[in-house]
This record gives sequence, structure tokens and C-alpha cells, in this order.
Amino acid sequence: MLAAPAGAALAGAAPAGAARQVTPIAPGVVYERFDIPAARGTARAHLLGVDLREPRVRLDLLYPGAVAARAPLSRQAAARGAVAGVNGDFFNIGEAQHPGVEATGASVGPAVARGRALKGAVPDGQRFGPALPPGTGTRAVFGVGVDRRARLGALRLSGSVRTPEGRLPLRGLNQYALPVGSVGAFTAAWGSASRVRATCGTDTDRAAPCSADTFEVTVRRGRVASTARTPGTGPIARGTTVLVGREKGARLLRRFFVGEPVAVRHRLVPASSRVPYRFALGGCPVLDDGRPLPGLDDRVSAVRTAVGVADGGRRLLLLALDGAPAYRSGLTVAEVASLMRDLGARDAFGLDGGGSSTLVAREPGAAAVSVRNHPSGGAERPVPNGIGVFSAR
Repeated sequence: MLAAPAGAALAGAAPAGAARQVTPIAPGVVYERFDIPAARGTARAHLLGVDLREPRVRLDLLYPGAVAARAPLSRQAAARGAVAGVNGDFFNIGEAQHPGVEATGASVGPAVARGRALKGAVPDGQRFGPALPPGTGTRAVFGVGVDRRARLGALRLSGSVRTPEGRLPLRGLNQYALPVGSVGAFTAAWGSASRVRATCGTDTDRAAPCSADTFEVTVRRGRVASTARTPGTGPIARGTTVLVGREKGARLLRRFFVGEPVAVRHRLVPASSRVPYRFALGGCPVLDDGRPLPGLDDRVSAVRTAVGVADGGRRLLLLALDGAPAYRSGLTVAEVASLMRDLGARDAFGLDGGGSSTLVAREPGAAAVSVRNHPSGGAERPVPNGIGVFSAR
């Protein structure tokens, strides 16, 4: 637990006793900085308070224009005109276990931008990042619905591949890892990274060898345009879908022939809400209805990023810790959950931390955002996505 006094803190304010530096960013958006006495030293918090009751404020996904790509958060925010933001989901950062295989940089969980499904979740065993709390998985998301309310939930992929001979289930969408025995779809949103990584590892072992039984089918304008024995690389044209199969999925795709009509359908379906997400990204739930999830790590302290939901989804708390040497001890995941509760959140969601933790916001009068915390690597790490805060002036 935090050494700072727990209890009812003002919505969006620092815990009791912490010195505050508060800066308005835009209508409904405030930036704060404060220090937190924690188990392993003082941590410095950078916090954005976002009031979704302000009609000029909205949230959306920041990403570099492709799922399999990375860029500094400040560059992503500047390209979209965001007034503030934090980094997002954990991602495929390295492939030491698979020599010669390219790390894609793609994120772990589902992603939705401007109401459009960008990608599905990789199998739980293929996840990068700290251990998930019991009962959670890679389908977990934080997002904002079309009703302008923020919520935590889960998104599952619903999709199919139809031919005159029948229908195949689709079990992947722009993912760096496909379930064993499955067929996945890659669209123009994927980018130009190699699709080989999608056939490496298993559902329970990220380091397992790449599959030797693969096949790829390119569908253009509703018909099979070409086939290949192994997954390819390079950009995918708009209106084109590349189907990648492994094991049983590969054997099914080998039945396809050039010129055959094919219809590929896919959507992300909320698991516990009928309200579609306008924006969503993956991560790790840490606080549920004011209670930290069981099994949260309380031993490893680190620089971390998180988002909290308050006031029935109408107010958000976007947190990034400072990575400067004086504060690099950071917080444990359990301490982050307690801090978000003390700040007034009822639910909270952990995002990628360490060298990825970044919070950006505009200085008063500035045209673009600047980095407010100190990234622990000394400079911004390129990341695949983030939460962008936008304000219509």
C-alpha cells in the first residue's frame, strides 16, 4: 500500500498531503504533478484529469497509421492535433526466441479507432508485459463508448471467411500472433511488417518455435488473387485482405484456388455491454468497482502508466509516473491500484510502463504537446498506440 494517507481524495486531485502543481490544458482537461511516498521511495506522478461532460472534449486512439508500427507519443499526438495523452498497450517489442523473425511492434490487445476495429487480441500466452491478474485476459480493454462514457470491458473477435464450399471461422485480425490451428486476416491497417511472426509460438508459450505448416491467401475485390506457402511482407492495398493460416488453418486455406469468390467479415463485439466502443485499447485491469483485483503484484516497483474511470464513466484520470533517476523506483501494480482509488477512480486499467511511460500535454499557449514526465530511458520510446485527448476550441 502507499505510504501516503489513503481515503477520499477530491476528484482529480493529488492524495492528501501531496503538494500539487495544477495547470489547465483545455476546457475540461487539467494537468497535475505531485510526489507520492511509496514503499521503495518517492514516486512522482503526472496526472491528466479529463471531464467528458465537457462537450468539447473527446478521447480517441493515437497510433502511427498502422498497427505494426511505432512512433514517439508526442509525434502521434502532434499528427492528430491532440492536446494531451498517455502511452497505451503493451506490445511485441522483441523476438530473441525466434532468430530471423522481425518484431512487429504491434500491440497485444484489441484496438478501436474512430469506431473502426483495427485489431483483435493475441492469445493470452503470447502476451508481452507483467502477469495478468487471475480471471483476466488479453481481450480486456479500456475505452469510450458512442454514449461518451468511459468503461472497462472486453472485446472478442467475431468473424468468418465464406466461400461457395462453406464458412471458416476467423480467429485473428491484424495480430502479431494467431491461435494454433487458426486462420487470421490482415488488412491495409496492419502496415508493411512481415506476417511470419503471426505463426510463431503457441497459445500458451510465446517462445515456442514458429510453425512449419503455414499458408497465405490474398483476397482482392472479393476473389482469391494469389496464394503462397509462407506468410509474406510489405503493405497491403486497400480493398485487399490477406488470410494467413497455421496448422489446420493452413490446410483449410490450401483448398482455395485463384479466382474463387471469398467474403471476409469481422467485427469486435463487447463482452458485457451493448454500447459499441468508439475508441478502445488493451491493457490490464487493476481496479474493479473500487476494489483492487486479487493477485496484483505488490513486490516489483517500476515506472508505470494507468487510466482510471470515475463518476460513472464521465471523468478520467490518466496517470504516468516519472522515470527520472530520483523517482525511478516507481510503484508496484498494487500501489497503482490503490493510488487510482485514492484519486477517486472506481475502475482502473494498467498500461505499458517502464521506458514506454509517457505523458504529453500542451503548455499554455503552445501549438503542440510536450513531454511532461521524464521517460526512464532518457528519451521517448516509440510505442504502437496511446490515449489521445482532443479539445474542440
